[in-house]
Amino acid sequence: MTDTEQHPRPVDIRLHRKSRLLEVAFDNGATFTLPCEYLRVYSPSAEVRGHGPGQEVLQYGKKQVNIDAIEPVGQYAVKLVFDDGHNSGIYSWNVLYNLGSHQEALWQEYLDKLAKAGKSREPGEAGVTIHRPD
Repeated sequence: MTDTEQHPRPVDIRLHRKSRLLEVAFDNGATFTLPCEYLRVYSPSAEVRGHGPGQEVLQYGKKQVNIDAIEPVGQYAVKLVFDDGHNSGIYSWNVLYNLGSHQEALWQEYLDKLAKAGKSREPGEAGVTIHRPD
């Protein structure tokens, strides 16, 4: 899709706090159910993404994170306020659609990065590196 093409726009956004899921329905008929943890670790904020390639900060310990508030940003995005204090990510309609469209691959990429770094999804666990004898 080029920059001049119209990206799908949400027609309904519902937070399911109990199950920690954000359901987003788009005007092209696509509906995505996005876990709060997934949205948090893929926040488009500079705090998570950095200011350029290679500056990303791996998020871990976010398995239980939830969304406290969804705030509209103009006609193009929402700001998600997470219960761990993170509130600087602006999720444009394009970002939400891309996260939904590529959820399986992005989630696996995240799990692979966690494993490589020896980190855990569990809150309070920094991760453990196991050294095996040669």
